[in-house]
Amino acid sequence: MSKLKILIADNSYLIRRGLNSLIEQVKDFSIIGEAEKAEELSKMLLFSNPDVLIIDYSSRHFCLDDISIIHEHFPKVNILAITPPMPKSVVSKSIEFGITSHLWSDCGKEEIIESIYSTSMGEKYLCGKIVDLLMEKSVIISSNISCNGVKISEREIQVLQLIAQGLPSKQIADRLFISVHTVTTHRKNIMSKLNINNRALLVMYAIRENLIGASEAIISTN
Repeated sequence: MSKLKILIADNSYLIRRGLNSLIEQVKDFSIIGEAEKAEELSKMLLFSNPDVLIIDYSSRHFCLDDISIIHEHFPKVNILAITPPMPKSVVSKSIEFGITSHLWSDCGKEEIIESIYSTSMGEKYLCGKIVDLLMEKSVIISSNISCNGVKISEREIQVLQLIAQGLPSKQIADRLFISVHTVTTHRKNIMSKLNINNRALLVMYAIRENLIGASEAIISTN
């Protein structure tokens, strides 16, 4: 198995060194470059093909617009953002601009490693505190909220999209060529992972994560 190629973009030397040290401990990972500024990052992306780009878009020499540009010109690059706690509007915009996964910078080693694996496969991975922020369960990010990661598989995303569009389990099963029982299992797993207990909140989550457009959604409490 070839190693996952990782590119780091952060203006802080200390953070780059810390991530480098962590990544070097994982035999499946390989650092292929470090960028201190957006200009350096653009050049590196032209000549490399990273499986994961780890970026702090809040750091001094990067911004949200850089995410949009990267996603437009390098759509196959999976992006993991690791930033200090940010306002909900900023996090939502980062996802809209093309972030694949998002963690706060106080997340632990195991969560960072798991998020890299997930991001390399194109799976969304969100810090538990970020999910809580996006779902508006609290206005202030509390230190007692779990930071356990939320990993949603590609199949679960497909099921979630169809649920949000108002399709019943039978139609979802037919559309995805799976059984109704499997659809029900996916629904339960999604709700458990997101700590959501009704369909309306699932739809809101799908809209906020840009999995579907607001015009596609059918919100009800059934």
